[in-house]
Amino acid sequence: MPNCAVVPALAALALLYGPAATAHAEEIPKAPGHRLVSHYDGAPATALPLPGQAPPQHPFLAPNGRSGMHADAAGSATTPWSGPLGRNPRVTSERVAALGGECATATFDSGGRLVTVCGTFSGFKVKLLEPRTLATLAEYRLPQRSSTVEAITSLDFSKIFKDTSGGAYFYLDDRDRAVLADSRQHVLRLAHSQDPDGVWKFTVEDDWDLTGHVPHDCADWTDPRPSGTCDPVTSVMPDWDGRIWWVTRQGRVGTVDPATSRIRSVRLEGEEIQNSFSVAEDGVSIVTDHALYGFRATADGTPEAQWRETYDRGTATKPGSVNQGSGTTPDLFGDGYVAITDNADDRMNVLVYRRGADVPADRRLVCRVPVFRPGASTTDNSLITWGNSIVVENNFGYENPTSLLLGRSVVGGATRIDVRADGSGCDTVWESDVRSPSTVPKLSTGNGLLYFYEKEPNFWGVDAWYLTAVDFRTGERRWRRLTGTGPLYDNNWAPITLGPDGTAYVGVFNGIVAVRDGD
Repeated sequence: MPNCAVVPALAALALLYGPAATAHAEEIPKAPGHRLVSHYDGAPATALPLPGQAPPQHPFLAPNGRSGMHADAAGSATTPWSGPLGRNPRVTSERVAALGGECATATFDSGGRLVTVCGTFSGFKVKLLEPRTLATLAEYRLPQRSSTVEAITSLDFSKIFKDTSGGAYFYLDDRDRAVLADSRQHVLRLAHSQDPDGVWKFTVEDDWDLTGHVPHDCADWTDPRPSGTCDPVTSVMPDWDGRIWWVTRQGRVGTVDPATSRIRSVRLEGEEIQNSFSVAEDGVSIVTDHALYGFRATADGTPEAQWRETYDRGTATKPGSVNQGSGTTPDLFGDGYVAITDNADDRMNVLVYRRGADVPADRRLVCRVPVFRPGASTTDNSLITWGNSIVVENNFGYENPTSLLLGRSVVGGATRIDVRADGSGCDTVWESDVRSPSTVPKLSTGNGLLYFYEKEPNFWGVDAWYLTAVDFRTGERRWRRLTGTGPLYDNNWAPITLGPDGTAYVGVFNGIVAVRDGD
């Protein structure tokens, strides 16, 4: 994913933390114990920008670093500006709802305002936030996901935690518009604007109905147990020609032509797509729970697979994975490379392939590198790529916010792997013991720091969450800052996002947290 399974909160957590938030700004409550743990460790870092070339700027996306969960069309998870350096870092937060409120994907419009989607028990909300105060400037309510109805009627809340649909993967286009697929199987293009009296609002500029191509007999409160098929749309992204591509959980891949509203689609039979996908000028890279694909569109927009590469999907879904397959959105990097992870049983592998349509089968695979300890390795988040380097995080053991209650944590770990300059293979550069249970980490190429969202075991049962900065060059932990305590500060698959003003934002279970350097 980033993969990212954005979820509303369970009612049990709401009972622990009180009544609904009021309309005015409200901090996310901290659980007992925040005075018993360190608030800051390490020392401020000095910005050391990384040499290298950023991914190509997509002509139909907001500038790199501002456009989506994975920062750019290539899925690099990098930003060109500096994140916080750890100088007296200050923490603010915004509680969005009593039940859930997690603001996962964060993007930034041309004025620096946040455009985000927040999950609540009553449905997702597209929100426009003031970047310093996190105050809501405008809001657009999306329909409730069928997984929420199914979870409540069946008392099986895993249905929510494994649902990556409904708008979590959206993007901001080159005109500051949010493009997403809602739970009705519609692709929406939302603009935001300010009235003469200063009031902001969202407006639906376009609404494309995919139900002619996607089964849509989905659970709702009028029919909580439908007899037909429901195939949620997982993610949307534009290609270099401006077509909007979309994928569904049950393996449908399609396009919308914004100029003509023409919709085309194909089905990858027997395969699931739970992650987002990445786009380069040479095509679209999609990973299913069976294989990695390179796609192009035909003249009428129909998706056509140029190549397909199967990988080791293992024998079962691991704790820390949404399904039995790769948990990564493909990363496009270097000289025509694409990287994912597999789901091999003993040790997960980082896989690097050459992505050209004309690559001979025996030269497709560049390397297969096992990572983390035997029997305890998986990731359900995107890799980070810069130059010929890859950083991968271990999510083994994380299922949902209840997984880490009472001071528990995961085995953790992060590893950097570099593809050799001659393309003959890959080498492990460093291994870190950082415990980042479920975040999409980010790299600031403007200062050379990686950012993770960390939780370590605590003997006293305190659930303390930290923004942690790690040196990209060495893997050394430089500093960390406490954001809060308790499950409401669990990021639950949401990414870290580095804002253009140097702030690090983290979507957490009850809203959003901001960490920025102090004076």
